[in-house]
Amino acid sequence: MDESKEKKLPDFMVFVERGCFVMGDTFGEGGLDEKPTHEVCVDEFYISKYLVTQKFWKKVMGANPSSFYGCDDCPIESVGWEDVHDFLEKLNEKTGMEYRLPTEAEWEFAARGRGKSERWAGTNEESELGDYAWYSENSEGKTHPVGQKKPNSIGLYDMTGNVMEWVQDWYRKDYYQKSPKENPSGPESGVRGWIYGAQRVLRGGSWVNGKEFVRVADRYKVEPADWNDDCGFRLAASVKK
Repeated sequence: MDESKEKKLPDFMVFVERGCFVMGDTFGEGGLDEKPTHEVCVDEFYISKYLVTQKFWKKVMGANPSSFYGCDDCPIESVGWEDVHDFLEKLNEKTGMEYRLPTEAEWEFAARGRGKSERWAGTNEESELGDYAWYSENSEGKTHPVGQKKPNSIGLYDMTGNVMEWVQDWYRKDYYQKSPKENPSGPESGVRGWIYGAQRVLRGGSWVNGKEFVRVADRYKVEPADWNDDCGFRLAASVKK
């Protein structure tokens, strides 16, 4: 492609330089699926400053499925992984871009401010958590407009709390035991349980979660066709070589 004609990503997309970090439960306070900690390297990529809002979703999709309907600047929620991919397909058709979900490793690297040892996105101090996140202690049982709290060190808002964020990966409890070092993209498939089907990963915790479940290392999972009123997402994009 002629570089002069290549479309430029909008200003709400933040460039994240390549780097390596220790992924997983570095503070020894998480679940078994956050272990073992392991070194991961991710190539440069872009990720959006903000969660996708109800306004943005409606502009692309027409309807608004949110449970907390009527707050245009609040994050879209009540959308499943499959719904998100329908959105991405339409958004890319409209814009000519190649937006996608971040991988789980990209998400954690970005949430940690390029891999810092942080409990929450932006801070290690519980006394400061409310400055960075809408969670059970301050959310009043609802979502809030994006970008009202402090960003983390690379300028990303609401990486902790507000709504959980879908990432690209399938979920397997033991994936960290065999995850590759370079650009892990998750297992090839999920595991079907006795009650539930194969699941995709969500990160970041939400307005309904306590401090232990909004940690940057915490992993949550839901079937891709399912959703809760705290399931949202943000955009990512690869750097064209």
